[in-house]
Amino acid sequence: MKSLHLLCCILGLSQAVFSQTPAQWRGPDRSGVYNETSLLKEWPAEGPALLWSAEGIGKGYSSAVSDGNAVYVTGMKDSTDILTALSPEGKILWQTPFGPSWFGSFPETRCTPTVEGDFIYLVSGGGTVACVLKSNGKIKWSVKGLEKFEGRYGQWGVCESPLMAGNKVIYTPAGPKTTIVALDKNTGETIWQSASLNDTGSYVSPRLIHFGNKDIIITVINKFLFGTDLSNGNILWSFDYGNYMPEKGVKIWPGAPKTNTITPLFDQGFLYITGGYNHVGVMFRLSDDASGITRTWTDTVLDCHHGGVVLVNGFIYGSNWIDNSKGNWCCLDWKTGKLMWEEKWFTKGPVIFADGMLYCLEEKSGNVGLVKPDPQKFTLISSFKTSLGKGPWWAHPSVYKGVLYIRHGDVLMAYDIRKK
Repeated sequence: MKSLHLLCCILGLSQAVFSQTPAQWRGPDRSGVYNETSLLKEWPAEGPALLWSAEGIGKGYSSAVSDGNAVYVTGMKDSTDILTALSPEGKILWQTPFGPSWFGSFPETRCTPTVEGDFIYLVSGGGTVACVLKSNGKIKWSVKGLEKFEGRYGQWGVCESPLMAGNKVIYTPAGPKTTIVALDKNTGETIWQSASLNDTGSYVSPRLIHFGNKDIIITVINKFLFGTDLSNGNILWSFDYGNYMPEKGVKIWPGAPKTNTITPLFDQGFLYITGGYNHVGVMFRLSDDASGITRTWTDTVLDCHHGGVVLVNGFIYGSNWIDNSKGNWCCLDWKTGKLMWEEKWFTKGPVIFADGMLYCLEEKSGNVGLVKPDPQKFTLISSFKTSLGKGPWWAHPSVYKGVLYIRHGDVLMAYDIRKK
């Protein structure tokens, strides 16, 4: 029980909520940090060994997750989002349609599966929330969430990976009726629905923190950053991020406030959000009782497009947006927002952290970099280029049991990054 309590403290969760850590979007606590050990600190010149590749998973930008027994990933086939289960050797075990796809621009799936216990939880691009049996892919329950809660989506449809919290599945329909809801993970029935902020949904997957003796769901929609009490759905505080432009003369893309994609970072009472298109990054401090937030600093350099950011030893790492095809890699001081460095390495893209190293994937050509987290300079240790799949490299990498998963369109690749 002591080890459980320690892990809960590390992840920022209460012990009551933390029953088992799900395999989910951007790692155990959605921070982009994977709790892996004994990984290579340098790769061969040709890159780590490709264990296997699997085609036929459907088009998509979602990450792969693994519970150790199988690997799960979503994709789009025709007009339907499907869930694929693969063996640890890359053989497709089963595939299950779980909801309608988004039909507008960039319709490929964006939902990373959330695997907890015997079940997998998903949200389709058309707003269907589903629970699937891990053993055989059969659907246990399904809710037309966008329709039921009168959700209001943005320019690129629904893009959210469901959050598990105790017996609750958290989903963010937004709109005039409610903003965020909790469904019973066993039945799909509504446990609570919050008040409405009368806003449109964005493309952020929420995360759960514990602070001020409360379990709090934090996320960003079209305009608002907000925190919700997990126990009852009460919105504790909100901040109009979409209209926050502290520096006059900074030209942003008109749609910037509507394209939030980055799951917030949190550490010891401080909360950081960022968005692309020259929008500002903002650091907040939560009040001791978690009833409010106060801005502490802002930054205009690390405007992350959709590749995520990570916090490592007091510094934030990620890539910024220069235009839709260009971006540099950056490092900021967590406490002050000071820019430590900005470096060109191909272009922008996703970043995660595992066993002391950053894994950077540039989105244009598929180069993967193993980077030492160094606040003094961009320190590239090794790199290689992926060769399979089509489209931009937008899917975030993931690491499970010494295997690096890179998804590119209809192809999933598994690389061996374990120390020998």
